[in-house]
Amino acid sequence: LGGVIALIMSIAILFILPIIHVNNSQGLQFYPLNQILFWYMVIIIILLTWIGARPVEDPYILTGQILTVLYFMYYLINPLIIKTWDNLLN
Repeated sequence: LGGVIALIMSIAILFILPIIHVNNSQGLQFYPLNQILFWYMVIIIILLTWIGARPVEDPYILTGQILTVLYFMYYLINPLIIKTWDNLLN
């Protein structure tokens, strides 16, 4: 059941993200920390894709769980950094 909920949330968060778009600027060029987080997210997605193609064995299970937590943490950390950066600039 946890895997099904994680799968649904991983897709649903992509639909919810534009609704909660709160930054003052439209691009990431004004948010240097978020640029780093963007590439961090790209690496996580590539690694999750690779882990999904591996057999269900001990080291891959733990790696997949850690990468899944990091995937969802990105969506929690990114808006916080945007708000903090906007407050610093204003």
